[in-house]
Amino acid sequence: MDTTELNHTERAECEATGDAAAILSCGRAVIEAEAAAVKDAADRLGDAFVDAVRTILTCTGRVCVTGVGKAGLIGGKIQATLASTGTPSYGLHPVEALHGDLGMVHADDVVLSLSKSGGSELVQLLPRLKALGCKVIILTAKPDSPAAKHADFVLDIGSTPEACPLGLAPSSSTAAMLAVGDALALTVMELKEIQPEQYASYHPGGALGRFLMKTGEIMRQGEDCPCVRESATIAACYEVILAAPKRAGAAAVVDEVGKLVGIITHGDFFRLFTSEEHPADQLVADVMTRNPKCLGLSARVVEALDLMRKHAIDELPIVDADGRVAGLIDIQDMIARGFSVFDTP
Repeated sequence: MDTTELNHTERAECEATGDAAAILSCGRAVIEAEAAAVKDAADRLGDAFVDAVRTILTCTGRVCVTGVGKAGLIGGKIQATLASTGTPSYGLHPVEALHGDLGMVHADDVVLSLSKSGGSELVQLLPRLKALGCKVIILTAKPDSPAAKHADFVLDIGSTPEACPLGLAPSSSTAAMLAVGDALALTVMELKEIQPEQYASYHPGGALGRFLMKTGEIMRQGEDCPCVRESATIAACYEVILAAPKRAGAAAVVDEVGKLVGIITHGDFFRLFTSEEHPADQLVADVMTRNPKCLGLSARVVEALDLMRKHAIDELPIVDADGRVAGLIDIQDMIARGFSVFDTP
């Protein structure tokens, strides 16, 4: 019995019995086949990859990513990776391009095309893109294919057998395409020296956006950040807090040049007002917490949340490089933006 027959026999047993070992064996075989394809693609990287990276780096337009079928779907993911890592890009369906969408392509664009066989609609499209003046990169398993002949740079993804039981459905080949596409996008990203701040600007939403958000983006400022001097009375301080348009839970205490020297919170007022003394005429300097916890404008919000959680505080002053109060972070604002006590720096 040859290997193919053995695999079919094991597969039949797996389907008939649902045997856990057989199911795991099938799953692992697929992953191992795709891993082998990715390894083979990595070994094939050479001068063409270097030239392709340099071409994208020096591109003054955008990267146009195009492909048909499963290769097109992989291209969509690669295009999204390029865009999210600082390389302007867009997707172009080859069929639609041949029916009018070609007008969105400019001469200074770089084309990244994907085709396992190199014999798809790209054979018609790539010559027209070249005629426009575009540089063309192709990811293919057939370096001598008709489409590849129209490319400036051919990246060979290899021809490792597909992981599909029939050897037909794109699986190993698409895994290799995705890996090479990511290698292109992320190598360009590294050479552009994209910083976390730049990356954050491309990801303002969701968990990733929250993780990268800076304190300056969420802090309360101006009238919403009550500030008083040490010489103010408790009564005056309370009036300043009440006057804030948003419900303020604290006031930052500052010196004559606006530097942070302390903080006074609702908790402090509660303890004062429930005492037997009459606190209204007391000075803020006698009640405030000196040298309070604070963070700078360049800190991330998750760092603020971690600090507030560790010290059980609901408000955190934010200061500039000279120690002057720039704003105040309130825990309620963080919760409203989707932050959780389980978020970590």
